[in-house]
Amino acid sequence: MSGSSSARLVAALARIDDRQGEGARACLTVYRDEAKAAAEAADARAKAGVSLGPLDGAIVSIKDLFDVKGEVTRAGSKLLAEEGKPAAEDAPVVRRLRRAGCVIVAKTNMSEYAFSGVGANPHYGTPGNPADRKRVPGGSTSGGAVAVADGMCEIAIGSDTGGSLRIPAALCGIVGFKPTRQRVPTIGAFPLSFSLDSIGPMANTVADCAKADAVLANEDYADIAPAPLAGLRIGVGQGLPLESLDDTVAKTFPAALKRLEKAGVRLTDEALPLIDDMVAVNAKGGLAPPEALMIHRDRLARRGDAIDPNVRARIERAAKIGAADYVEMQQARFALIAAMDTRLADVDVLVTPTTPIVAPTIAEMEDLETFARKNALLLRNTNIWNFFDCCAISLPLPREGGHNTGLMLVARNGHDKRLFRIAAAVEKMLAG
Repeated sequence: MSGSSSARLVAALARIDDRQGEGARACLTVYRDEAKAAAEAADARAKAGVSLGPLDGAIVSIKDLFDVKGEVTRAGSKLLAEEGKPAAEDAPVVRRLRRAGCVIVAKTNMSEYAFSGVGANPHYGTPGNPADRKRVPGGSTSGGAVAVADGMCEIAIGSDTGGSLRIPAALCGIVGFKPTRQRVPTIGAFPLSFSLDSIGPMANTVADCAKADAVLANEDYADIAPAPLAGLRIGVGQGLPLESLDDTVAKTFPAALKRLEKAGVRLTDEALPLIDDMVAVNAKGGLAPPEALMIHRDRLARRGDAIDPNVRARIERAAKIGAADYVEMQQARFALIAAMDTRLADVDVLVTPTTPIVAPTIAEMEDLETFARKNALLLRNTNIWNFFDCCAISLPLPREGGHNTGLMLVARNGHDKRLFRIAAAVEKMLAG
């Protein structure tokens, strides 16, 4: 982050205001005056030799589901925008960002209620993918990913319930980090799933994600020292994560593995029958849909036609899930989390493709059946690790055939800092 905060803010606002760009679709609220004052204050501190931390003066966006005092929290919904009440206070993560000297430039677009990995929004428009504007950006933190990739901000803060940071990061060619869920408070973030929601950053580098993560978790930050790759044990997740790869991912993922092996990494194929156990548990309907139904039941009954039909269909399906099935899924999940934690002790990290397919076109996703099928594919690999309560990061792979793809590294619950060190080393290797 070279140059003054004020100068970088001017450049970010110019990208937002570019009528040929995606600013109007990516950024739903722009905090011009507040951001200008925050940037000037950061520059004054820098001139005086004072720093509030690793993100002092950083240009940051926040997802449309975070409470900002005095504003209605829309969560990508026109219905909430019309009926919601202004927030009484900032969400804790927003307060932490401000306290760290961040320059919050905008609230970014998202899938309505965060319930899609596609990133389409019929109410506020769908931001075009930076690699191909005719394609979706991935979701649900769609606007944040496009904002980072297009230079509208340096770091985007979003949520990840089933991949909502890692999917758009992979499809937009940036880094996306899902932390150990318990490390960052979700209070003041409009919920999708009380069991699975987590909050994290997207940025152009692992280091910037690590800095943002430290601020969000209210932890001290130390510079990331890349872990030695030689001798590192990286398990290649077998089974479901490698099924139905499209031609592009089937090319970029093995190429990345070859580069890791050449760097001295000890790659091992890891069978993961616990994923099959997860699939069996989720066959009862999954945890997110019934929790979303509880949150939105009244809205569905009153004004269901005002909700994105793709999102509405996913929530409504939960009406068939019984209370006993929901409790049974929760209990089974707790046991599987413990089992997966033990299983991952055999490797330093696990690696899979972030998504099995590249970004679909915006046009093809207008068909409800195609949307449902490709949304499920986009979410498939990432939501595994929300279920198992792990931390995970998506790194951009070299663009292939005009498409972005991602490499996902997964670590045990609580091993976030170790994951950052390994990710920094893999990032350096991929850049080289």
